[in-house]
Amino acid sequence: MSTSIFPSQRVGDFTITAISDGYLAASLDFLSNIDPSEAAKMQSDAGQKEASAVHINCYLVRGANRAILIDGGAGGIKQWGGRLRTNLSLVGIEPSEIDTILLTHAHPDHVGGLVDPAGQIAFPNAELVAHQREVEFWQDDGNLSRASERARGNFLIARQVFDGYRDKLRTFDEGEVLPGIRALSLPGHTDGHSGYLLESRDQGLLVWGDIVHFPHIQIKRPDVSIAFDQDPSLAATTRSRLLDQVSSEGLLIAGMHLGELGFARITRTGGSYGLLYEPVA
Repeated sequence: MSTSIFPSQRVGDFTITAISDGYLAASLDFLSNIDPSEAAKMQSDAGQKEASAVHINCYLVRGANRAILIDGGAGGIKQWGGRLRTNLSLVGIEPSEIDTILLTHAHPDHVGGLVDPAGQIAFPNAELVAHQREVEFWQDDGNLSRASERARGNFLIARQVFDGYRDKLRTFDEGEVLPGIRALSLPGHTDGHSGYLLESRDQGLLVWGDIVHFPHIQIKRPDVSIAFDQDPSLAATTRSRLLDQVSSEGLLIAGMHLGELGFARITRTGGSYGLLYEPVA
């Protein structure tokens, strides 16, 4: 079946498809450096009917006889998302066909869909690839003991995933993780938060993970961080640096919490950034 039911882009020999996992809800009170009423107005002005709705994207990358998944969605944890498996089937992909999972980080809305409700791995033939610091952070008992009750649950979910895929887990520091795909360290959101730069035939696309959760707010206001950020100040610094880079280069971006259109470019007018969704290929 054609991938045209979901937004797709061609980058040289790669075809990248934004596969929706659904939505989660996050209060605008979680945002820092902005009044919730101002945040709500920005959402409304951008046409966002549900101000607290955060979309969850996963990305399917095909090319060179590979089927790669970037992040695994929430899997229905906390009533978040859970649409990935169904939506992969709509584009003709069975879980057994995924050979590699590239992880941006191990928050529940990115790894929850990597195990099934029985706790078994959902993608039995896939190698799981993640930043070394990300794996070390979630596996550290000291970090677990210091975590809040809410965060403790996140540790247990991440550990279940890393344990399930332990025989197929590959970690990296930085650099090329697959032919034509390079990992970039984008610290702040989590210890090992990573983006993936896909390059083929002089074309490029950056999957930037969780640089933003509310794109219509945080792209215009890069200083606005969210309670999910492990280091809000560093996350804001990383966001500003990256927005400057991708706007200057005109680089196509993809993000786990962009809207269902999945792909965009960042515009810059003076000192202000804007979001321009890419027409569906």
